[in-house]
Amino acid sequence: TVTRVVLYPLAISRTDVSPNPSPLFVVWGGPIVGVVLPILVWGLGTLTRIRFRFLLRFFAGFCLVTNGAYLGIGSFEGIGDAGVMLQLGSPAWMLWGFGLVTVPLGFLLWHRQGLHFGFGKSPQPVDAQTATLCLSLLLVTLLLEFLVSPSI
Repeated sequence: TVTRVVLYPLAISRTDVSPNPSPLFVVWGGPIVGVVLPILVWGLGTLTRIRFRFLLRFFAGFCLVTNGAYLGIGSFEGIGDAGVMLQLGSPAWMLWGFGLVTVPLGFLLWHRQGLHFGFGKSPQPVDAQTATLCLSLLLVTLLLEFLVSPSI
């Protein structure tokens, strides 16, 4: 049973489960879903050719880089989920391997995407609709996190 979800913007997010019959499965579920789901959403956006699919690609790359770095680097100090994974018996090489696969894939998704954000050899101007969408999503996300999630 999920007892608490912490999405507070000034804390590392987490989901508390009690009783937890499969803690290793649960702790690995976060980073795995955290990279697979954005890739699937980007893929769906690409298949349907939605206008903002470059934002979905950027976000998928971001999720790959951050989840991989979080586990790979976190394994050295036992921080957050990486520490829990190590305590539950995951070998450090598995966390490093996750990072070594996901971080470069994230960078690959970002490759040559700067033009959509006004950078690079042939930069395109960022249109007002894209900027408004990004700002709106950021504000809604922060508002929901502050309102819904406990601060600790």
